[in-house]
Amino acid sequence: MPVFTRTFSVNMQGRSHMENISDAVRHCLSQTRLQAGIVTIFVRHTTASVLIVEDEPGLRADTSTLWDNLVPADPAWQHNTGNPGEDNGHSHLRGQIQGHSLTIPFAGHELLLGTWQDIVILDFDTRARSREIIVQMIGE
Repeated sequence: MPVFTRTFSVNMQGRSHMENISDAVRHCLSQTRLQAGIVTIFVRHTTASVLIVEDEPGLRADTSTLWDNLVPADPAWQHNTGNPGEDNGHSHLRGQIQGHSLTIPFAGHELLLGTWQDIVILDFDTRARSREIIVQMIGE
């Protein structure tokens, strides 16, 4: 089966900034001749994650609140105390829990997402940065 790999970058703001990348992933798929298979989306950073959400303002705010409550920023995290100048121990922990990749099936050259499903990058870090996204497609 053929495999196609594409990369793109997304400028993120940190602090649970969410960016919708659904159209970028669709564009990557459109650059192939594949009709059916799977797409894997991978973010190459330990303090960011890729996930599926209903992308609307209320859920964006709720997602940020969820992570603030689940894994709060705390200067006492060992990552922060063991690495002078670091303040993002919670960012790494959030990324470990949420994960760095996602696989979505496609058919008829279209992602098989539900009506309200969008692919987003969630940036847990404490500062703005560019995030590299890898999209790998396998199929026929």
